[in-house]
Amino acid sequence: MTAIRTPAGPLRVGAVAYDPKVVTIWEGFVPYFAAHGAAIDYVLFSNYDAQVAASLSGEIDVAWNSPLAWVKSQLDSRKGCRAIAMRDSDRDLTSKIVVRRDSGFMSLGDLKGKTIAVGASDSPQATLIPLLLLAEAGVVPGEQCHVLYHNVMVGKHGDHVGGERDAARALAAGKVDAACLLDGNYTVFINEGTLDPGTTRILASTAHFDHCNFTVRADLMRERWQPFVETLLGMSFEDPEVRALMELEGLKRWLPARTTGYGQLERAVERFRFYARTISKSTDRS
Repeated sequence: MTAIRTPAGPLRVGAVAYDPKVVTIWEGFVPYFAAHGAAIDYVLFSNYDAQVAASLSGEIDVAWNSPLAWVKSQLDSRKGCRAIAMRDSDRDLTSKIVVRRDSGFMSLGDLKGKTIAVGASDSPQATLIPLLLLAEAGVVPGEQCHVLYHNVMVGKHGDHVGGERDAARALAAGKVDAACLLDGNYTVFINEGTLDPGTTRILASTAHFDHCNFTVRADLMRERWQPFVETLLGMSFEDPEVRALMELEGLKRWLPARTTGYGQLERAVERFRFYARTISKSTDRS
């Protein structure tokens, strides 16, 4: 395989602008990476599909991808992609199917004929993965239960938790029988008062899965992106220069990427024909 040679200059990193803080983070990262000998520039996108297309075409070198964008990259790339880094907070997540405490539901099978609130239709954690859990338990979404979507900022793959929060509100208001929530967000919604403490309980939990990763094309020369990864992995939460930026990005440590945590999402995309394609097995070539 012949590696793509890109023009000299800063590494072009793509990110999706799901929140104003994204600009703050990357405006802070640019001088930090430059000072460490790994010059970067960033390109913001309004949605992940556009970012995936830019990544595969060579418009950008590195894509800060959602898990669904990672899966789409595998589907759309002819030569493959490589996951190169992720946050500590991207590993070993779960989603919960939550019901009101006073409901009589004891198993997923009890949700047949009921209404399930989810986040945006393209949210891995608040829609696709928990709906797969239901389907594999014999409660087929859209056939054996009704799904109420909360389509806030579709295209941003649930990074904006507004739709997920709306799903929790629907459960609290008694408009639905269950809600699908990321584990950490379930705790946040209780702490902030969206869900009153003690009024809900977890009916079921998904297996662990992974979230975002930095993705490059498999044929992009390693020397082009390696300094970026080395600088990421060397970033310290104790360094006041970047601690606030890491807090905004929701991590304490950058880690080498792994691709073993995307199996559930791949099955969900295939089962629900989200991209109406057959998924090829993800390969970690790093």
